[in-house]
Amino acid sequence: MRLVIVTGMSGAGKSTALKMLEDMGYFCVDNLPIPLLPGFVEIFNAPDSSVKKVALGIDVRGGQDFGGLQENLDDMDAKKIPYEILFLDAHDDVLIKRYKETRRQHPLSGSGRVDTGIAKEREKIAFLKMRATYILDTSKMLTRELRLELEKIFVDGQDFCNLYITVMSFGFKYGIPQDADLVFDVRFLPNPYYIQELKEKTGNDPEVQDYVMGNDKGRIFLEKLNDMVSFLIPNYILEGKNQLVIAIGCTGGKHRSVTLANALYQILESVEGYGVRIEHRDIGKDAITKRR
Repeated sequence: MRLVIVTGMSGAGKSTALKMLEDMGYFCVDNLPIPLLPGFVEIFNAPDSSVKKVALGIDVRGGQDFGGLQENLDDMDAKKIPYEILFLDAHDDVLIKRYKETRRQHPLSGSGRVDTGIAKEREKIAFLKMRATYILDTSKMLTRELRLELEKIFVDGQDFCNLYITVMSFGFKYGIPQDADLVFDVRFLPNPYYIQELKEKTGNDPEVQDYVMGNDKGRIFLEKLNDMVSFLIPNYILEGKNQLVIAIGCTGGKHRSVTLANALYQILESVEGYGVRIEHRDIGKDAITKRR
């Protein structure tokens, strides 16, 4: 039997993940009372059980006793019952925004503020994050990206290192992304904006890509950037980092930064072991500004 305990922060996507696992053939139970966990494990772990893949959603709803969960997990370890913990997380500001959008109360906030409930929850389930087999930060994930990551782990059986990388292009005139871990400035490269036939195109167009990467500086920069990122990623993984945002900026975030971000994304996407996504934050802002 493959037993997956799905847990993490409220609002990080646990219910969505359980639905996806159900589509992948898992028998799913959401909001399982912790005292029932040993009985469930015993039933499904029986030799004659026809259920081979089980996902149990456990979180702070209903005032769960997480001290009891620690004891249950320790007991399963002692009995050498295999299990995996999928921990879904997100930045506090993202969680607060999601609660405001859905107009729901945090299960631990009572009549107080959402951020107070989030702080209490983090403290309460910190031990689960420490024991987690997989940690997915959904702060920047689209639903389809979450499904893709779950399929890699629970269907394809790929190795997973708890790191999700966002490669982002941006324009300096619109500000540096606040959540960027690494920021690279490519404004030293020749600007396609001043080439009439390229001005209205973007770094997603082959003509702009050829112009930017046809320059020796562009090719050398990409090689050196790849060398640096290839060195940093394994070290970030060793330090337990689970979210990395690499931001590449030019003046308007439309040509040079988009081209280099796409090129780096293609390199990272070919490496197994971590998730990667591409985001062009400001690619359409120049056109919007002109219309105004």
